[in-house]
Amino acid sequence: MTFKNKVIYQIYPKSFLDTTGNGIGDIQGIISKLDYLADLGIDMIWLNPIYPSPQRDNGYDISDYTAIDPVFGTMADFDKLIAAAKQRGIDVMLDMVLNHVSIEHEWFQKALAGDTYYQDFFFIQDTPTDWVSKFGGNAWAPFGDTGNYYLHLFDVTQADLNWRNEHVRKALFEVVNFWREKGVYGFRFDVINLIGKDTLLKSNPVNEGKAEYTDKPLTHDYLHMLNHATFGQDEASITVGEMSSTTIDNCILYSQPNRHELSMAFNFHHLKVDYADGQKWTKSPFDFQALRTLFHSWGQQMSDGHGWNALFWNNHDQPRAINRFIDYKNFRIKGATMLAASIHLSRGTPYIYMGEEIGMIDPDFKDMSDYVDVESKNAYQSLIESGHSHEQAFEIIQIKSRDNARTPMQWDNSANAGFSTGQPWLATGNHQEINVENDKDGEIYRFYKQLIAFRKSDQLIAEGSYQAAYQDSDTIYGFIREFEDRKLLVLNNFSNQVVNFDILTEFKNSEILINNYSDYTENSLHPYQAIAFLI
Repeated sequence: MTFKNKVIYQIYPKSFLDTTGNGIGDIQGIISKLDYLADLGIDMIWLNPIYPSPQRDNGYDISDYTAIDPVFGTMADFDKLIAAAKQRGIDVMLDMVLNHVSIEHEWFQKALAGDTYYQDFFFIQDTPTDWVSKFGGNAWAPFGDTGNYYLHLFDVTQADLNWRNEHVRKALFEVVNFWREKGVYGFRFDVINLIGKDTLLKSNPVNEGKAEYTDKPLTHDYLHMLNHATFGQDEASITVGEMSSTTIDNCILYSQPNRHELSMAFNFHHLKVDYADGQKWTKSPFDFQALRTLFHSWGQQMSDGHGWNALFWNNHDQPRAINRFIDYKNFRIKGATMLAASIHLSRGTPYIYMGEEIGMIDPDFKDMSDYVDVESKNAYQSLIESGHSHEQAFEIIQIKSRDNARTPMQWDNSANAGFSTGQPWLATGNHQEINVENDKDGEIYRFYKQLIAFRKSDQLIAEGSYQAAYQDSDTIYGFIREFEDRKLLVLNNFSNQVVNFDILTEFKNSEILINNYSDYTENSLHPYQAIAFLI
């Protein structure tokens, strides 16, 4: 499979590099850093949405699927990006938001104006269900002054599309093919497991109504249709579905090669292990046992079922993993390399989020005015209304806000981190200490390069099976990869303490493939040590 030995690098375009001085990253900025990405060794860059948008949800509210938002540049800039990336052996993955559109999209505007053809592009009914929007509140809003309501599982300005309508499917397939003709071979499908909604949408008080629209069997049919009509015609295509509140069984089906749906699936369960009582906006230490169990369950069952995981610690919607899972004030570098090894040596396709390769951490914002993210602002108000003090609410926002990942890429220690000559759209982070200029030849960056090179050169890492190991340890996440007659034992110490263990008998005379420390003490792991034994 073309994707198993690849590594994908996620760019949040708004925060990568600004070449115009307006404080917002742009396509020309990405082009100017392609040599940096080629040196790292990645195979594909995934760009968050760069289409025209009112930006109510950072571009995931699209008003035109086949144009470039002028804030990022022009279509000519995009064409230049495709060509310049290909010259360096890098392909481009675009974010496809096909579950919903902005209410400013012409389809919704025509529906609002009374066009019945376009009204059937959406879910419009006279009685709303009790479903809760992902952004809070009821998931239905008044449809103009008609007395009816339209469905918006996300922001009120994002209307869900009716995939049951063949005209909707045809229009969306044409969108994907438009970008394929531009030379795009990668597609990341946003919340794609929510598209298979029933004909009759009914209330369900359990879990905010999620069961009524998540992972419905019809979703698999739609993905097969999408595959057949678009990217499935390209042997080199790489696709990933972002799966909201999904299951292992469904992700096996989404990513089994013989089903012709998607290459791989994202799930987020492992990034909820620091949610107290399952609630995001809480302060709680992460649960290592839960984290390890999730990794083992998904690793083992996806391996056994011939599915494929998209592996990641960070993205544009998550606080930096170093802050969440590592004693970063004392072990930032070793912790960063351990986190990298834990997924890059596992079974699945690893994703690197910009800045991860130099160990970027969350910003130290001092006031709510520093935050831009609408979800964070809403959460702060909800926390205050539920009885939290300002200090308590602000501390939770500091550790859970999506803006933690969206701060500008830290290129150097100059003003605005070398991101922009103007005022950045979002304040910069800790760029005086952590930046590419300082860290490009540093320990974290070099370790990432080494991991990427191994995946490209060794089928054991690219294609080997997954088997859980050391399941009883309080601090070690361990697993075995096997391909043909070779085996790799990977041990990751998620503790800031020295941990003793007994090496598995079959690995007693093994060689060390990779180690994030310069030494290894037999049957002992340093704080945040990651080490792999090969036989």
